[in-house]
Amino acid sequence: MDVVSDAVAAIRTGQPHAARTRRTVPWGLRFPAAPGTGFHVVLQGRCWLLFAGCDPVPLSAGDVVLVPHGHEIALADSHDSELVDVAPDMDDSWLPAPSARTAGELTVLMCGSYQLDRAGAHPLLAELPAFIHLPRRVGRDAALNAVVDLLGDELDRRRPGTDAAIPALLDAMLLYILRTWYQEHAPRTTGGWASALADPAVGSALQHMHAEPATAWTVELLSRRAGMSRAAFSRRFTELVGRPPMTYLTWWRMTTAGRMLRGDGDAPLQVVAERVGYSSEFAFNRAFKREFGVSPGAYRRRGSRRHDDLAPGRHQA
Repeated sequence: MDVVSDAVAAIRTGQPHAARTRRTVPWGLRFPAAPGTGFHVVLQGRCWLLFAGCDPVPLSAGDVVLVPHGHEIALADSHDSELVDVAPDMDDSWLPAPSARTAGELTVLMCGSYQLDRAGAHPLLAELPAFIHLPRRVGRDAALNAVVDLLGDELDRRRPGTDAAIPALLDAMLLYILRTWYQEHAPRTTGGWASALADPAVGSALQHMHAEPATAWTVELLSRRAGMSRAAFSRRFTELVGRPPMTYLTWWRMTTAGRMLRGDGDAPLQVVAERVGYSSEFAFNRAFKREFGVSPGAYRRRGSRRHDDLAPGRHQA
């Protein structure tokens, strides 16, 4: 997979959820802080996004908001509307019922969340802002607009296959949101992951590492693939990614191994080791324990317990 897809897949757990709600003025919804990643789409009408410390943000039909780190936000028809807390149970009735009023301007929202395990979250996701607002406009990624339309249609008219279609469309929407944000953010920044993904040399090296973690990559080999000198490539990679090439490669290999150990309980440790570039199970065990603080076997046995203290990189000396 590519870097963005891998970053999401590495921490995804469970199924994403979505619900559709219709509001007539006056109305206000407060979404408390939560461990997952929230999203909100205005399907019809308009409203305001309220976030502590920021000026209110106007939203209109087609606008998408992603709350990557689960911060508290609110949506309302007006800055001073009374806010009702949204229940956190995340089933199809998780949004409070609309008021009995039928008069007034109508706003239709699609809101929901992704369940993510933040232990060992990819730094690509960690550097995202508190919220991402993507207004719908001509010229923006047509795929994102299309998936929003499809989601709204599935939620509005449940038909055979809807239960399978909605999670798949929600997964696609998350990837399109991230891709759109990074593509638009890259020209406005000189560092960080937006620049790393857009940089031909560094982006190519990242793609190689993610596509083939078992390959015996070296800085020399990666720099040749990138068409740069070894020193220039290493300096550029470290500047944009925040860690040297081989340090990042080891981290990604261990993250991949951890995901395999959680998801494939039958694979022998030697097989897991080989798939992430280690011919020696002993060397793999040592590297894994250095990154996670526990052996691969212990991590597998505790696979259902996703604690922050098992995040890769937190136990290096």
